[in-house]
Amino acid sequence: MTSEQRPAPDWVGDVGLGVQAWVGERPPTPDAARDDEPHPVGRSSRSGRSRGRRPRPTPEEREAGRVAREEAAAAEVEADPEAVARRILLDTLTGQARTRHELADKLAKRGVPDELAASLLDRFTEVGLIDDAAFARLWVEGRHRSRGLAPRALAQELRRKGVGDEDAKAALEQIDEDDQRTAARALVDKKLRSMRGVDPQVATRRLAGLLARKGYSAGLAFSVVREVLGELDEPDPD
Repeated sequence: MTSEQRPAPDWVGDVGLGVQAWVGERPPTPDAARDDEPHPVGRSSRSGRSRGRRPRPTPEEREAGRVAREEAAAAEVEADPEAVARRILLDTLTGQARTRHELADKLAKRGVPDELAASLLDRFTEVGLIDDAAFARLWVEGRHRSRGLAPRALAQELRRKGVGDEDAKAALEQIDEDDQRTAARALVDKKLRSMRGVDPQVATRRLAGLLARKGYSAGLAFSVVREVLGELDEPDPD
């Protein structure tokens, strides 16, 4: 029988048994495992379909697998740190932009030496693969449009992602007062659909709280809420 025709080991696809094989233990065969299991009495034929399922790995087996993966990753970094670091950066940037701070954290968690990480991050920045200013502009535009976040909330998010103050300030200047008011009004209108019959004072408090959580100032929040609720109180022209 050639190597291409040789059947896969019984443990393939099972994390727990794979760990046993990796450390040199001989995994039990499916027949032996089934013979050791107690046979339930009075089960219907439906339970017979589940007998072929492999048992879930125990916490100890999962921990062993995690340790094995970490040791293998550490060995890979030690063997060729630059190649590993470059692959980490390219994989992380695939499909989504990242800040330099986020990428540095990623490399540090994988054990890439700081000096090598800084060198590669500089190189990626030079060729335009890392651009915190562009990232900030796109982040602000997308989060304001999709979530209705105000500049204060967006500034906190950018700070957590490691964007510098100058880049963050330039990105936040995209949102002017009219943009904020329009977005706040849309949030209030949407929330009101689920607040039919709510007392006006309660509605005011809830709506103002919603806008505050989105980063809007108290003055703008109460102004928009009063405007919307005032329109609801206006008599029907008909």
